[in-house]
Amino acid sequence: MFIMNRLDIKTRAQILHLLVEGNSLRATARIADVSRNTVDKLLNDVGSACLDYQDEHLRDLECKRVQCDEIWSFCYSKQKNVPEDKKGQFGYGDVWTWVGMCADSKVVPCWLVGSRDADSANEFMLNLAGRFKHRVQLTTDGHKAYLEAVNGAFGADVDYAMLVKMYGQGQTETRYSPSEFVCATKRKITGNPNKADVSTSCIERQNLTMRMSMRRFTRLTNGFNKKIENHIHAISLHYMYYNFGRIHKTLRVTPAMEAKVSDHVWSLEEIAALSE
Repeated sequence: MFIMNRLDIKTRAQILHLLVEGNSLRATARIADVSRNTVDKLLNDVGSACLDYQDEHLRDLECKRVQCDEIWSFCYSKQKNVPEDKKGQFGYGDVWTWVGMCADSKVVPCWLVGSRDADSANEFMLNLAGRFKHRVQLTTDGHKAYLEAVNGAFGADVDYAMLVKMYGQGQTETRYSPSEFVCATKRKITGNPNKADVSTSCIERQNLTMRMSMRRFTRLTNGFNKKIENHIHAISLHYMYYNFGRIHKTLRVTPAMEAKVSDHVWSLEEIAALSE
């Protein structure tokens, strides 16, 4: 019987380091001198363990200001290129990642990979609402799905406002460029939100961190996942490293340390060992 030799912890940590710094699966395999299947297997094992660990430990958080947003990516192929027999199936075409973030500690307590619809919004908000010790002030963009989702998850126990941004003419057919920003309106929805704290700046900056740190989120490239499971595991690994393993520049500690969830900076060897 043939038994594959298990990678030592140093090699596993090196592979994870390459992945969290934005390298693709194939580039990681080449640099670490391992097979692509080995990288896939490690990502799935560690990503699954990271998801379970954060789901268990990122609770009873003492957050005060929370911001939420959803970020676009795609899986298998662009939406317009999805085969007829795959259309309408989750994991083929457009995929949205819903993210919540504490504006003070910068910790990301939960996220959800799904569609940009009411069902995903409801599931995400129910998850988010159960992670805080006290009443929070919540800010989202103007996406209508948030209204019912926040009400169903938090009820009246939240100070909720929307930051609705207005844009001018959209993208042209000849070049990729963002729409022209016109204005932003702060709308009180529930409770008594402090108008000065109604902002989505932190979570929008977090979107940039995702696009810079994960190859599959980088726009206008051919870096994307073929399987939705790999997509989810990559996000789980990214947030484990972001929350626990990387010192935030403005905080001088990790978000998990600032949120009093961890007492030290996690090494990549510790993250790799979670799968054991």
